[in-house]
Amino acid sequence: MIPYGRQDIRQEDIDAVVEVLQSDLITQGPIVPKFEKSLADLVDAGYGVAVNSGTSALHVACRAIGLNHGDWLWTSPITFVASANCGLYCGAMVDFVDIDPRTYNISLEALEKKLHKAEKNHCLPSVFVPVHLCGQSCEMKEIHGLAEGYGFKVVEDASHAVGGRYKGEPVGNCRYSDITVFSFHPVKIITTAEGGMAMTNDNGLAERMALLRSHGITRDPAYMTHEPDGPWYYQQIDLGYNYRMTDLQAALGISQLKRLDEYVTRRHDIAKRYDRLLTDMPVTLPFQHPDCYSSWHLYVIRLQLDAMTTTHRAVFECLREHGIGVNLHYIPVHTQPWYQRMGFKPGDFPEAERYYTEAISLPIYPTMTDEQQDQVVAAVRQAVMG
Repeated sequence: MIPYGRQDIRQEDIDAVVEVLQSDLITQGPIVPKFEKSLADLVDAGYGVAVNSGTSALHVACRAIGLNHGDWLWTSPITFVASANCGLYCGAMVDFVDIDPRTYNISLEALEKKLHKAEKNHCLPSVFVPVHLCGQSCEMKEIHGLAEGYGFKVVEDASHAVGGRYKGEPVGNCRYSDITVFSFHPVKIITTAEGGMAMTNDNGLAERMALLRSHGITRDPAYMTHEPDGPWYYQQIDLGYNYRMTDLQAALGISQLKRLDEYVTRRHDIAKRYDRLLTDMPVTLPFQHPDCYSSWHLYVIRLQLDAMTTTHRAVFECLREHGIGVNLHYIPVHTQPWYQRMGFKPGDFPEAERYYTEAISLPIYPTMTDEQQDQVVAAVRQAVMG
C-alpha cells in the first residue's frame, strides 16, 4: 500500500531523541523552549508555544483570545473537525463559511456576505479560523482587513502549512492574524509524533497560552494572588489543561525542522509531476493562488464525473484495491452527526458539499519515489478512464 502521507525518520532524528532519553530531563526540560524559538525564528514570529497537538493549540489559542459562552466562532466546513470543535470547547457557538471552488479555502465573497448579514443581526463572530487547506494559505490580507472592519480576532489554522509562504513571507509570522497554529502529526510536513505549536507576536497571548497548556499553574510570584509560602510554592490561577509537549517530541521537531525546506521542495516536485502526468484525464487539478507558495501537505484532485461513466466511490475503491492509500480531506464538518444535532443540514454550504462528492487526496510525501508516483497515476488512469 502506498499511503497518502507518511513521516520520514532518519538516523539524526533518532540520535536527537536518544540524546534526550539519556539526559536528566525527558519531559519538561530545555528542549521545548529551544524548539519554540527555532520555529518562531524560522517563520519570523515573536513567540511559539508548543503543545501536544494541533487541536490543543487551537483550543488554547481560542481561550487566550477570550472566546467564551455566547460568542461565535466561524471556520471552514472543509477541514478536520478540530477547527470547529475548539470553539465548542470554549462554550462558543460555531458557524461556517462556504469554500472557494478554486482554492477550496474560505470564499472571501461568501465571508463578506455573511459578515454583512451578521452585523445586521448582531451576531458577528468573535473569532474567525481560516484553514490553509492542503498547505495553501487563505487570502489573509483581505481577511485581516475584514477583521479590522468587523472587530473579530483571527486564528490561522495552518496545520497543513508549515514551510509555506504567503505574499513572499512565511506562513506563521502572524502579520495578518493574532495567532497561527501548526500541527506536527506524522503525515504533516514535519513531525514530533504528536504535537502542535501556536505562533503569535503578542507577548500577553503567548504567556496566557503557556499558562493554559500547563494546568493554569504558575510559579511566578508576579502572577500570584498572595506572597508564596516558600520556594516550593505554586498557584493555579486559571483552569488549564495538560497540553504540554515533551522534550522527546521537541528534540524530534528540532531535527526535522532542519529539513523543512528539503521536504517542501520535494513535495513541490511531486505536485508538478502529478500536474504533468494527470493533465489528460477527466480530473480537476489543484489550483494554486499566485500569492501563495504551498507546503503541499495534500494533493487533491476532483473527479469530473459528468465526463466519466463511473462514480466517486467506485474510483476511490478501485484505487484502494490497487494498493493506493487515497483518502478524502474532508467530510464537511456541518454534515457530522454532532453538528447536525446543532441544526446544520445538507445544503447549507453547497460548494463544500460539491467538493466532497468529487475530491480524492492522492499520495504525496517526501520519500515517495517516481516509480511509486507512476503506480499511482496508472491506477488513477484505470479507475477514471477504464
